[in-house]
Amino acid sequence: MSDFKVSFRENSTVHIMDLKGYLDAHTTPHLEEAFQKLITEKKYNILVNCKDLSYISSAGLGVFMAFIEDVRMNKGDIKLSNMSPKVFNIFDLLGFPMLYEIFKDESEAVKKFEAKS
Repeated sequence: MSDFKVSFRENSTVHIMDLKGYLDAHTTPHLEEAFQKLITEKKYNILVNCKDLSYISSAGLGVFMAFIEDVRMNKGDIKLSNMSPKVFNIFDLLGFPMLYEIFKDESEAVKKFEAKS
């Protein structure tokens, strides 16, 4: 089984999570903990950079669905960026582009957050 890692960065009002590796049923608790940490700290403008995410399963997608309501109820959002075509296809297949803004580049997503605030 491949490793999965989440790291954090901040850009003014945007809290960036960098995902790396293989996100499946075995590794989703790491992503759940990362989202919970940000929500506990009242950090609701969340950008998930998927540049180094090599795979995501339906269990991984479920984590995004589990936290979006809490984030949006607090006037925040979860935006996604830098997906490989393989990862994007999984999100697209399940209709995620209708629920989440997905950007090709991290800087585009950051600008969208900054325009809102």
